[in-house]
Amino acid sequence: MRDDTPKDGRDESPEERADRKWGDLLQEIRVAQTGVQILFGFLLTVVFQPSYRRLSESDQTLYMVTIVLGATAIGALVAPVSFHRIVSGHFIKPEAVVWASRLTFLGLLLLLLTMTSSLLLVLRTATHDDGYVPWIVAGVAGLYILWWLVIPAALRIRKAADADAGEED
Repeated sequence: MRDDTPKDGRDESPEERADRKWGDLLQEIRVAQTGVQILFGFLLTVVFQPSYRRLSESDQTLYMVTIVLGATAIGALVAPVSFHRIVSGHFIKPEAVVWASRLTFLGLLLLLLTMTSSLLLVLRTATHDDGYVPWIVAGVAGLYILWWLVIPAALRIRKAADADAGEED
């Protein structure tokens, strides 16, 4: 390997790298945005249903928390678009990519919370049994955390460890 070859094997300028990462990020955001917007749209209709008034006060509070989580998830996932539009042409795309990535990660965490609280609300309403519902919701949340955070972090750590071991050889 040449001394000037990047460690990731790509031969691109910082601007080209930022363009590539921005394109990747937009594709990721499109997937997450669609899901959260559909979920939020359904959640918005709940309060207008006659059965909403029959929910307990705690379930109505859970609904309000869920709506706020959904709204903030959408805000965080849409923010990179606004961010890009405002900074476009000012030659700060590498920094914009970093901030957009942070906002996207925040949006995904908020989406995880929105989905978890939505599931809790629906299962509490559907079963009228609070005894086992939190366990089901905790299990689903655990799967989200495993799939969305733990596995990617483990792969990242393993890749870094492999790279460090390769440098020592």
